[in-house]
Amino acid sequence: MPERETIERAHEDAREGKSPSTQAGEFVREEMHHVREGRHGARSTKQAIAIGLSKARRAGVKLAAPREGTASSKVRKQASRDYRKGQSPSSRKPSASRSRATSAALKREGRVAASRKSLARQAHPAARRRGSVARHRSAMKAGPYEKEQGAPPGGTQSRGSRSSRAAG
Repeated sequence: MPERETIERAHEDAREGKSPSTQAGEFVREEMHHVREGRHGARSTKQAIAIGLSKARRAGVKLAAPREGTASSKVRKQASRDYRKGQSPSSRKPSASRSRATSAALKREGRVAASRKSLARQAHPAARRRGSVARHRSAMKAGPYEKEQGAPPGGTQSRGSRSSRAAG
């Protein structure tokens, strides 16, 4: 069950007119925190993200299931099941023994899935798949943010740190 603050943050995003994927991002963020603080583990970063997205759909975020060709039929079926569950009022209590089994299985998994390195390893190919136009658009959105942070224009800050690491 997601924490109340996470649900409130997602509702706030919805009120502000942000996209369903942004709203769902709050649940993914919470999931990463759970793995980092040792509440449970995840086999991979992808699994941790999937758990977060599933929680988001079940909490009522209008995040549609992935389109055909982007994910396996099993994943798409489960996502549409989660979506339906979130859009309709809860009809029955979840099975306690199944919940315990799932929790126990996740507790046996590692904690590396939520590390910065693992997240970066997941994010880079995912960003490449989005295409150059989408990447450019999000970079332009980040522009004002970088200025606020005092970073020099054109991302020279990261380039400088790379060269200093290579030299040292």
